[in-house]
Amino acid sequence: MTDRDADKRLAADAAVREIRDDMLVGLGTGSTAAYAIAALAERRLRIETVATSEASAALARSLGLIVRDFADVARVDVAIDGADAIDGVLRAVKGAGGAMLREKVVATAADRMIVIADGSKRAERLGATKLPIEILPFARRFVIDRLAPWFVHCEERPDYRTDNGHIVVDGYGWDDGAPEALASALMAIPGVVGHGLFLTEIDAAYIADNGIVTRLERERNPR
Repeated sequence: MTDRDADKRLAADAAVREIRDDMLVGLGTGSTAAYAIAALAERRLRIETVATSEASAALARSLGLIVRDFADVARVDVAIDGADAIDGVLRAVKGAGGAMLREKVVATAADRMIVIADGSKRAERLGATKLPIEILPFARRFVIDRLAPWFVHCEERPDYRTDNGHIVVDGYGWDDGAPEALASALMAIPGVVGHGLFLTEIDAAYIADNGIVTRLERERNPR
């Protein structure tokens, strides 16, 4: 039987080996990212961090890491985060933990963005994974109506708010044949503030499956 938690830990350990003293490191959100935060703390490097959620910031501080306010930061050396699904060309769906907007900001600010995952997150196609969309509460009904042409159905997460105070709607049954067009269409809807498609932000991935870690690396083209 595959031990997914052990694989998450292996992927996190492999990614954290890239971190050096004096780096500013972006911390992702979720169960896999938590392993990276713990691994960073264990290494006792001379680093500072920024966090993509209040939960990750609290965990990092509890383990002795320095956490800066990202509002005062313009660039990050390396960001490490998990993914809900990732394909062979490093396109991913993120946001099950609701932090995809902050995660995308930090990933874009990072010189290098690394995804860590267990083997269950590898995907030939991304469309089988629900796509989280972060929405301004004021525009809730309007946006959900405008999402209808792009998804078989959408579900609002009940009694949920992101750290930004927004709601999240998960879109199911979307066409992953042209994800760039979908990403553009979503952001063209007033009231959509973010979504979980990460199409160009990821530079590398460490994926562990049954104890074996594989690294995927994006070609060194500008993001």
